[in-house]
Amino acid sequence: MKVEKKVISNLSKCYAMSEVTVEGKHCFLVAAEKTDKCLLFAEDGTELETVWTEPGGVMTMTPVPGADGQFLATHKFYSPNDSKNAKIVIATRKGKGDWEIRTLCEAPFVHRFGILRRGGVNYLIVCCLKTGHEYKNDWRFTGACYGAVLPDDLSEFGDGNLLPLDLIAEDMLKNHGYAKVSRGGHDAALIGCEDGAFLFSPPAVLGADWEVEQLLTVPTSDAVLVDFDGDGKEELGLISPFHGNSLTIWHLDEHDNYVPQWKLSFPEKDTEMLHATWACELLGRPSWIVGWRKGTKDTIAVRWDAEAGDYTFDYIDKNTGCANALHFKDAEGKDIIVGTNREIDEVAYYTVTE
Repeated sequence: MKVEKKVISNLSKCYAMSEVTVEGKHCFLVAAEKTDKCLLFAEDGTELETVWTEPGGVMTMTPVPGADGQFLATHKFYSPNDSKNAKIVIATRKGKGDWEIRTLCEAPFVHRFGILRRGGVNYLIVCCLKTGHEYKNDWRFTGACYGAVLPDDLSEFGDGNLLPLDLIAEDMLKNHGYAKVSRGGHDAALIGCEDGAFLFSPPAVLGADWEVEQLLTVPTSDAVLVDFDGDGKEELGLISPFHGNSLTIWHLDEHDNYVPQWKLSFPEKDTEMLHATWACELLGRPSWIVGWRKGTKDTIAVRWDAEAGDYTFDYIDKNTGCANALHFKDAEGKDIIVGTNREIDEVAYYTVTE
C-alpha cells in the first residue's frame, strides 16, 4: 500500500467530517471540536469556503438525504464535561460563503447522531453520551438514545419550532459509539456504550417501535460490522473500553455468537485513546481505518490476509493523533482518506494506491 499525504488545513482541534453535495458536486466538510470553524472542501482537498466561524463543539455532521448544500451538525459539545447546551443544527447554503444555521432540536450531551432510512421514511437517531452533569467526570447520569421521523422538508424548523425527540433506550453509560450499517435492506445504527454493542433498527412500519438487539456485552467505545474474510458473515470490530486502548475483532461462531478472533498486538500503552474509526472498501478489500490520539498516535488500515489466514494492517500515518477518518473514491476512482489529526491541528488528505 502506498500513501501520499497532503496537509489541506491547520484547523485548531479539527474533529468532525462529512461528505456533502454542493451545486451538484461531491465535497466534504471538516469542523472543529472546540470554538472554531467549519470548512467546506472540494473533492480534491481544495478549501472552498467557511460554513461558520463558531460556536464549534461539532461531534457529528451528516448530509440531509436528497438535498444540495444542506447538512445537520452538532453544536456546543466541547467535552464530556461541557455539553449541557449541545444541540443539532441545520446548515443550508444560500450562496457562496452564505450559510443559514437553524436549530433542529435541543439535545444536551448529544455526541453522535445519524439519519437512517427504512420503509421509505427517514429517521433521526440521537445518541447522548450522558443525560446530566454536576462536576468534572460526573458519570452518574447515564446516556440515552432518542429518535424521530425526519421530514423531507426541514424549512419549518428553527429556534421557535424544534423537532421533538422520543426516548428509545436509556441507562447507557458512556454512550459514545455510532456507525451506520446496512441490515436486511434497511439502515441501522451500531451503537457502543459500557454495556456493550447494540444494533438499533428504525420501525418496520411508521408508528411502530424501534428494534434494539445486543450483539456483545463487552464495554464498547466504537464498533464496526464488516465481512473481512468474505465468508458471508460480518465480523464485529471493537474499540474498548470508553476511549480505550484495546482493538479487537470478533467472529460469529456456529451458534451465531461473537467470539474473539484477533487483537492488535501493540502494547496498550502505545494505543491509548483509540478513536478514529471508519469501515470501507480500500483498494477493493474490506478495511477498517483506525487511529489513536495518545501513545504512538498512529493511524492504520486493518484488513484480512487470505494467504496468511489472519489479519494484517498498513500504516496510513504516524504520530498525528487522528480523531476521525473519512474515506471516499474520487471522480477518477482513487481511494481517498481524510483524517482530522486533532492532536496536531492538521487536516490531512491521503491518496492510497497499490
